[in-house]
This record gives sequence, C-alpha cells and structure tokens, in this order.
Amino acid sequence: MEAVAVKLARSQWAEGNRRFDEAVGADRRLLDASEAVSDELRRRVGQTFTLEELVQAYETAEPWAYEAVADHAAFPGWPRRVTDVLDAAFHLYALGATDYVP
Repeated sequence: MEAVAVKLARSQWAEGNRRFDEAVGADRRLLDASEAVSDELRRRVGQTFTLEELVQAYETAEPWAYEAVADHAAFPGWPRRVTDVLDAAFHLYALGATDYVP
C-alpha cells in the first residue's frame, strides 16, 4: 500500500476524531459506542500492527463497526454517528502502530 493511502486515512481518522470529540460533549453514549468499536478493532487487528495493516482493516470496517455498536452500545439515532465513532477509534488505535510517527 502506498504511503499516500496511509496519509489520506490518517487525515480522515483525525477529522472523524475531531467530530467525535465535539459530538461526545452533547451525547456521552458515544463513548460506549467507541468502546464497542475499539474492542472489535483490537480483536481484528491485534496488538502489533503497522499503519498499512490498519488501513487495510479500515477498508472493511464499516459493516463490523455497525454490528459492534448494534450489539453492545446501541442508542436512539446511533447509526448516523458510527462513521465518526469508527474514525475516532482508528485514529486513537493508530497511535499504537509499530511505524507510527506523529
């Protein structure tokens, strides 16, 4: 995978994280949704990974993210917030990549 793909994904994740941070002030239930997605992300990617591997996981993440929130942290109106929750979870998880550089 090209470095450009990683750079674009990181930018998208950072923007989603910013939207998530703004939204969580108004709806704390988003924290539970984020935890559900992060737990599933840990199961799918593991503890040791590169940013490229994380980008590959992101490409197929939307269906399982919806499922994780539906199963563990659903609340009224949650489907319209899952993209921000997903991006925020990936943004934070990227910090643990073996090749992460700020």
